[in-house]
Amino acid sequence: MNLPYCPPYKIKTVEAITPSTTAQRKKWLAAADYNLFRLRSDQVLIDLLTDSGTGAMSDRQWAALMQADESYAGSHSYARLKKIVCALTGFEHFIPTHQGRAAENILFSALVKPGDIVPGNAHFDTTKGHIEYRKAIAVDCTVDTAYDPDAAMDFKGNIDLNKLEACFKKYPPEKIPFVLLTITCNSVGGQPVSLANIQETRTLCDHYGKRLFIDAARFAENAYFIKNREPDYAAYSIPQIVKAIFDLADGMTMSAKKDGLVNMGGFVALREKSLYNACSVFCILFEGFVTYGGLSGRDMEALAVGLKEVVDFHYLESRIREVHRLGEQLATRGIPLQKPFGGHAIFLDALQFFPHIPREEFPAQLLATALYETAGIRTAEIGTLLADRDPKTRQNRFPKLELLRLAIPRRTYSCEHLDYVVEAVIQLYENRYAYTRGYAILWEAPILRHFTVRLARL
Repeated sequence: MNLPYCPPYKIKTVEAITPSTTAQRKKWLAAADYNLFRLRSDQVLIDLLTDSGTGAMSDRQWAALMQADESYAGSHSYARLKKIVCALTGFEHFIPTHQGRAAENILFSALVKPGDIVPGNAHFDTTKGHIEYRKAIAVDCTVDTAYDPDAAMDFKGNIDLNKLEACFKKYPPEKIPFVLLTITCNSVGGQPVSLANIQETRTLCDHYGKRLFIDAARFAENAYFIKNREPDYAAYSIPQIVKAIFDLADGMTMSAKKDGLVNMGGFVALREKSLYNACSVFCILFEGFVTYGGLSGRDMEALAVGLKEVVDFHYLESRIREVHRLGEQLATRGIPLQKPFGGHAIFLDALQFFPHIPREEFPAQLLATALYETAGIRTAEIGTLLADRDPKTRQNRFPKLELLRLAIPRRTYSCEHLDYVVEAVIQLYENRYAYTRGYAILWEAPILRHFTVRLARL
């Protein structure tokens, strides 16, 4: 019997969203200086700005909140979460944080010094921000294929081992504190990393005496791709693949707002006790005591349940199918996209969408604002604005990809919502040459400017 696919959950609670007119959206966008981060949520119909902390929690997660222990030190909610993290990852030492960038702050405060070099696969915005804030340099060692939107490759998030070894040879050993591997790799379109590549990266790191850390915000989605695209692991369960990934690393940072299935949370997990001790100092300084780290007991209870739910194959299959259905509908209508589709978002290629808009006028941001004006859909620019300025020359950096990210919140929108997105993008594409100019910057912060930038239409 050939039945249509059925998602493995049903809706228990709904939240109203409010339609608006094009005239209203133009007014709101101008008042926000054309920065979608500055819009109020009630001015947005469908919010694809991020998949971070925007998903729906399960009934079991909501029930777990009532078990929370809000003790300042030694909470049993902390003990429960630590037990699950350690079982899932194999890392013995665990520090909760309020979100992923806080985990980066703690680990990098312990390890990164001015002048250091941190190689990895296309570090994301806050990661690069934390590195450059410390007067260090993030070096991109991603495979070249990642920067060809139309190229067919199962694991476009992979590290290029030749680039990584060249980095090891170029810089003094003491200047490279670790290698950071992001799974999946957001900056190149949510692309996964193969387990074979992680193993090879580990071998190279061992040869040169370097630690390997994993930015694990979307570790479960990456494990799903390994199971489905890497034949050697087809018979493995998702938890087995996850354990195999983390067995190859010295530690991890985690934004639990993604694959933790919670609205707030993160953590650092480590193998070395001495490094845990060093990081604990910064946790207490920046986050809170080491057994709560900026989280309430309720947050930790919800995360403990979420980390169990996220490694369920049926959940992951539903999640990836939802994202890929959106991508396939757009691709069949000729919309330029990053291919193959990633795990958490569909990325529109702004350079092909608006080939007549120069990079200096931020075509991906123009695409973001045009889609909002057209249909009330909020998205995120992953391009020149996000790439920021070179810390030394203060010139704009022009990344190899100029993308618009349509990030899909977990367990949140229906097929009808995403069908609406499809039609809005298609209508905008058909009308794309009506947009003749992009934006100029009125004001920007010295780092991570895209969050608060103010723009003017040209």
